[in-house]
Amino acid sequence: MLQQIINLFAEILEKNPDELNPNDEFREYEEWDSLAYLSVIAKIDEDYHLVIPRDEFQKIRTIKDLTNYLENK
Repeated sequence: MLQQIINLFAEILEKNPDELNPNDEFREYEEWDSLAYLSVIAKIDEDYHLVIPRDEFQKIRTIKDLTNYLENK
């Protein structure tokens, strides 16, 4: 699942998946903005049928954190 989430972020941020470290804080990426946030939330809802509340998403810092969150739901 980790690679799927990396690919999701790569697509949304228009980066090569190899450029993304699952332990980096994704909010630090120059391309991260409110549109990227909405795109990630929408894609997770579409692909995993899971809505992440905003307050829960605020606690998620890295791609790895997000993967762990999804795996535990």
